[in-house]
Amino acid sequence: MSAIALVGSITLLLRAETLDRILLPLVAFAAGTLLGGALLHILPEAIERVGPQPSVFLWLLAGFTVFFALEQLLHWHHSHKGAAGTQKPLGYLILIGDALHNFLGGLAVGGAFITDIQLGISTWLAAAAHEVPQELGDFGVLVHGGWRSGRALLFNFISALTFLLGSIVAYLASLAIDVKFLLPFAAGNFLYIAASDLIPEIKRTHSLRSSLVHLTAFSAGVGPLYLLGP
Repeated sequence: MSAIALVGSITLLLRAETLDRILLPLVAFAAGTLLGGALLHILPEAIERVGPQPSVFLWLLAGFTVFFALEQLLHWHHSHKGAAGTQKPLGYLILIGDALHNFLGGLAVGGAFITDIQLGISTWLAAAAHEVPQELGDFGVLVHGGWRSGRALLFNFISALTFLLGSIVAYLASLAIDVKFLLPFAAGNFLYIAASDLIPEIKRTHSLRSSLVHLTAFSAGVGPLYLLGP
């Protein structure tokens, strides 16, 4: 998962028009995998393991809320620190936000693997599909903000290593406590990212052709998660 951060270097090889053409279909594909992972795998597994208890949905809401709060905090810092006319603070904020995001993702995917290997694989696939367009976008913002490409790639990779840290924390925690709560928490994370960050992006285009391409990409994201079975 951390190595996916290196995908940002592709932006150096692609023309801006080509990148613009592929980025939104990738975002639509990622939205499909996140929703498919959350609703077809993670949440049903959580209900099966814990039962239809209110706590499952409370943890789902907690996962949604934590990502909402994290995003609001980063936006608030950006609006205060970014007023000095430089994009450098934005670059560091992107890296910090990415590191926190990856740490929580590591907790969620680690918790899924601890619960069931197949569930862990499907959760990882959903998370990985989301990382590709995100890393392309983050790397592009860093370079546009004045970072040298090599430095941007290195720091982006370092921020992605927190995914491994989150997975290790999930494993160590599982030795002492029941970490099944991480399943609905992860589902809430995935639902928030798909509904708040990804789908609004692809809804900005209004041409019939673009809409069909995005719908196809979205369906292609859901499809493999459906075929993997519950």
